[in-house]
Amino acid sequence: MDLPSDKSAEKKIKIFASCFMGLSHLLFLKDYVKGIFFALCEIVFIGFIPSIVRKLIDLVTLGSPHPELPIKMRDNSIFMLIDGILILAVIAVFVAVYYMSVKSAENGYKEYCRTGRFKNQKDLFDTALGKSFPIFGLAPAVVMVVVFVVVPLVFSVAVAFTNYSEGHIPPNNTVDWVGFKNFTDLLAGNNTWSHGLLRVALWTLVWAFLATFTCYFGGLIVAVWLKEINFTIAPVFRFIFILPYAVPSVISMLVWRNLLNGTFGIVNRTLMSIGLIDSPVQWLGNPLMAQITCVMVNLWAGFGYFMLLSLGTMTAISEDVNEAAKIDGASRFQTFTKITLPLVLYQTVPLIIMSFAHNVNNFGAIYFLTNGTPPVADSTTTMAGGTDILVTWIYKLTVNLMKYNYASVIAVMIFIVLAPFMIFNFKNTKAYKEGSV
Repeated sequence: MDLPSDKSAEKKIKIFASCFMGLSHLLFLKDYVKGIFFALCEIVFIGFIPSIVRKLIDLVTLGSPHPELPIKMRDNSIFMLIDGILILAVIAVFVAVYYMSVKSAENGYKEYCRTGRFKNQKDLFDTALGKSFPIFGLAPAVVMVVVFVVVPLVFSVAVAFTNYSEGHIPPNNTVDWVGFKNFTDLLAGNNTWSHGLLRVALWTLVWAFLATFTCYFGGLIVAVWLKEINFTIAPVFRFIFILPYAVPSVISMLVWRNLLNGTFGIVNRTLMSIGLIDSPVQWLGNPLMAQITCVMVNLWAGFGYFMLLSLGTMTAISEDVNEAAKIDGASRFQTFTKITLPLVLYQTVPLIIMSFAHNVNNFGAIYFLTNGTPPVADSTTTMAGGTDILVTWIYKLTVNLMKYNYASVIAVMIFIVLAPFMIFNFKNTKAYKEGSV
């Protein structure tokens, strides 16, 4: 059937395509390959509607308590939550395919108006196969990302709006939606939990800042020293300085934890034997001292990475620039501050941002060195010690207290803080700028 090239025909194509996937392809555009594919997609979806509705109802209710039933037969709210999120992902994919079918029908009609004829089935099949190859090639990766990345992230966020904690652990008990109650308890409540969150959050930011910039500038200073000195065994020092970074951090932190022990640690024993101190220093026993110790040990373990990074960047700076600065009378310090430092910073600022984000979630550097200790005033209730950062506190909330709802709220906060840094960093990469052109 020939189609008129006017607005009414275009509207008819869009209406039929919107009413049922592939209908316009089959009735008007004679594109049977796409029409059958899109129609089958909707038929399969319609066949699963009863199951989809049931899963969505379970997502809303999260089950009902049935103490009279055996435990294995009771509603498991967490399974219902995961299944419901998966169903929402399936619906989102279906909506995307539905939109693609409507746009395909509109583009097919525009192609007909441009040429004035329908393509034969072989041409349509070849065209559909060529255009769909990238889609089908990327489909498995997209499905993997949705199932193993997007769904767990949405689940983690959803838990923040429930009472999933001790006393509400399935299958013995059900979980209920509580709205923003967890957020108000942690953020707006004038209680032990909100005070603990404020303390841990402030220390997390201070820790991330100090850990990043001490390692960066410590590595930069060592790199400048190694580059400037005329020493035949400088490569040996370079090798020695990279060893702390090369050794797994778990081992390094556990070793330092024993070395800094306030009772029998070798650091205290050595300092006392040479007369520098009279009594043992509680390196990890006092909150402020423990925080300073965390920063210094992290500096020892992490400066080697930035040392190599800075050395690599400085080798790219032409010696002619430094020679010109010397001829103009610039001192070594002026050459460093006016030439070397700006050029190195320009190349390494994205990595500084990434390092800051890493240190916000640097679980190992804190947990294996101090285990979050020493305890402070609110530690009895919150289990957050004087050196705990948000990520180590999340671990304790989930493993020790089973406060999954509060842990999820904190995880959402970390994401809100770090997401702008990651987006900014990604948008300024060369790959993103080239891809957006």
